[in-house]
Amino acid sequence: MPIKYAALVLLLFFTIHGARAQGSLSKDVDYAYLDKLIAISKANYPKVKMYQAHVEAAETGVRKAKLSYFDIFNFSYLYNPRNNGAPVSASFPFTYQFGFFVNIGGILQKPSMVKQAKNELKSAEYDKQSFDLNLEAELKKRYFTYVQKKVSYRMRSNALLDVESILENIKKRFEMGQETLEKYNQVLMMQTDHAQNLVNTETEVLVAKSSLEELLGQKLEDIK
Repeated sequence: MPIKYAALVLLLFFTIHGARAQGSLSKDVDYAYLDKLIAISKANYPKVKMYQAHVEAAETGVRKAKLSYFDIFNFSYLYNPRNNGAPVSASFPFTYQFGFFVNIGGILQKPSMVKQAKNELKSAEYDKQSFDLNLEAELKKRYFTYVQKKVSYRMRSNALLDVESILENIKKRFEMGQETLEKYNQVLMMQTDHAQNLVNTETEVLVAKSSLEELLGQKLEDIK
């Protein structure tokens, strides 16, 4: 097979498979699986738990601020056994004195304290909601990148098989004296380049997988 014809075959191959890859990426995306990954990430990722702890702490702050209304009121009593030399009544040998006090300053301060606690709760909730959205967006990005790298690896793997088939054909023709050494070496170099590209793409797949698993807190193999 002439080298020009081999190059044309490869060009057509990459053109066709490149067009297919643009339309096939969506076929490799499993949105039900992606939703499961998002749920797992929100359950496992440490920062999600941190923001949830902030919300719970703020909720406790609101409850404490509301309960502090009782601090405004103060009830007291004084027991007098009448041993101070005063006349003692047979009916009332001792006496009690009761007192009920209201902190006016506290009445004015408590509403603002409760409002502040509620605002802190809202702020904590907004922070968590914002982080959840960012986490979901980042996980989707890493998942799509992972799928893209897998599709690219599959394409390069198929391309390498085609190049190896062409190389085998060129080698036979060379051994029969029907092709020059220069053309044989050109296809051989082409096969080497494709093999190296496949190794590089495999590395990219592993890196993308590791990046995705960072947000999941577990291996993809453990998620069904």
